[in-house]
Amino acid sequence: MAYPSIYDDATTLELCRRIDGLTSQSKGLWGKMTISQMLKHCTIPYKPIMNQGEVKKGPWYIRIIAGLFFKKTKVNEVDYPHNLPTAKHFIILDQPDFLSTRELLKTAIRVSHAKGEAFYEGRIHPWIGQLTSREWSNMLYKHLDHHLRQFGV
Repeated sequence: MAYPSIYDDATTLELCRRIDGLTSQSKGLWGKMTISQMLKHCTIPYKPIMNQGEVKKGPWYIRIIAGLFFKKTKVNEVDYPHNLPTAKHFIILDQPDFLSTRELLKTAIRVSHAKGEAFYEGRIHPWIGQLTSREWSNMLYKHLDHHLRQFGV
């Protein structure tokens, strides 16, 4: 089944509604992250979109391998399994403020939506290369949905 498009108004509203369903006391159903760590973790892919820095690129040979072997699993329409290892540059060690981090994530989703489909078409991902707007939508939605389900929303 196809994932909802991040370019649709209804998807953006639904994601923000789900995020609003989280509280500072929300507990993960799997994994090690706290709710605040998960929220901050989920903002990382949006940093370049929000002009808040780039996601760190891997070495060229890792990018080639990732593009060849991992791109499909990142952009396809198959949910991530539970307890996947987290890439080092996505691990959050501090305990960010819940409310401000939750608002930052919702803002990132809204900004991403406002940029629209044309902004994403052909845009380069720092690890897996050039993606279509649909692949970007799948990847961003899939990652966020995975973590929202992790915390029960």
